[in-house]
Amino acid sequence: MLLRLDFSSDVPIYQQIRNQIVLGIADGRLAPGERLPTIRALAEESGINMMTVSKAYQLLKQEGYIHTDRRSGATVCRREGHAAPDAATLAGLRLRLSELRLAGLSREEALVLCGELYDEGGER
Repeated sequence: MLLRLDFSSDVPIYQQIRNQIVLGIADGRLAPGERLPTIRALAEESGINMMTVSKAYQLLKQEGYIHTDRRSGATVCRREGHAAPDAATLAGLRLRLSELRLAGLSREEALVLCGELYDEGGER
């Protein structure tokens, strides 16, 4: 698994790992049932601490994106149905939409942009 980590970013490394795995699941690069690298392997491959990877995997498990098992490791979960977004997701979306509004985008332009980005993510 190839991750692009930005060590100079304000976004914590564990959050960058989480975000990239979620994006990979959404766009189909990571399929349900697919095994993820072990914590140790991903840490070594990325040159980061194992606890950082562990924190990312714990967050993904909490959010229902992956399942972990001592024998089989971490695998991508099959996500069924349409779960309502949590409060943090909605707060993040509200912030991003506010930034677009302040950048001068109209409501229609923001919706078109959102539609294009949604379609890039592999509409299901």
